[in-house]
Amino acid sequence: MPDTVHSNNLSTARADAPQSGARNGARGGAGTRLLALPRPRLWVLWGILLAAAVVVLGVTVAVVPGISTDELAVDQNLSQHHSAPLTGVAMALNLLFGPVAGVLLIAAVALVLLLVRRAPVNAVAFGLVAVSGWVASEFFKILVARQRPDSTLLFDPLAPENGADSFPSGHVTFAVTVAFAVYFLARGTRGAKFAAIAGVVVVALVAWSRLYIGVHYPSDVVGSLLAGTAAVILVSGCWTWLAPRLWQRVPVNAVTRPFLP
Repeated sequence: MPDTVHSNNLSTARADAPQSGARNGARGGAGTRLLALPRPRLWVLWGILLAAAVVVLGVTVAVVPGISTDELAVDQNLSQHHSAPLTGVAMALNLLFGPVAGVLLIAAVALVLLLVRRAPVNAVAFGLVAVSGWVASEFFKILVARQRPDSTLLFDPLAPENGADSFPSGHVTFAVTVAFAVYFLARGTRGAKFAAIAGVVVVALVAWSRLYIGVHYPSDVVGSLLAGTAAVILVSGCWTWLAPRLWQRVPVNAVTRPFLP
């Protein structure tokens, strides 16, 4: 008799599962893996400290005489050793992690996650983490207002840029946040380790390319690593606190059902 009752209960549970899932808006599954993003325990403090470090570094290198001159020697040395293959790689990275291509890249991945994988939570989380790099870099650029390296002092200027927007590098900051966003998608899968290693390699290559092209100083690159990490920590913390609350309020109807997992 107990086995019969248990069997009947299982059958009832299986029968009720679709209705229950529909009522809950199909909240579980791989499509909501990014509902909670990794973050340090004291994420607000860490985010503020890293952002403060970016400001201190940026103001220091922009104001203290002689620092930019000393750092320019790195760009000048690289400029004297350009080669066709390396230049091709550097210019490709310059285009790929630029504003236009960057927006298209984020939009393409987000649309695949939304329309193909039916994972709206992952799509929004990926987009927010990735784009936070550009937002952070623009904020610090305005705050620090450091002049870019003088292209006329380079042996082979590849993409001359002028203006007080050298610190930090938008390309490198964007590369950092994209690397984190891709890793978050891969976290918990077989590809997690590869995503982490690939992310480090790509960030290093983009950082090198900005010096190779001669549009940033080495300290701009260091500031970008700090700025991108600060942005990811703050966005991840805010998202993990807010997203679950908003997700539970998403209604399940004819409009939202095609996009739900």
